[in-house]
Amino acid sequence: DDINLNIKDIEIVKHTTKGGKILRWAIITTQSGFAVVGTPSATINAENDNEEVGEEVAINNSKSQMWALMGYNLSEEIYKNKLKKV
Repeated sequence: DDINLNIKDIEIVKHTTKGGKILRWAIITTQSGFAVVGTPSATINAENDNEEVGEEVAINNSKSQMWALMGYNLSEEIYKNKLKKV
């Protein structure tokens, strides 16, 4: 829930390679304005492309990156609070 509450905007960037592969990246802008992007979704063949599935995979990949960043931030906050109590 914390991840979804921290999302201000999601942009999908689609690219078709010269070989016909379709890649999609999800650029997530957080409430603080920081941009997060994960690995792209990819199709093997443009004829099999499913836009909805590709976007969902790209968004989940970017959310995974947010999870790591938010976990790091939480760990830092906990550490700083422990230092203040010492």
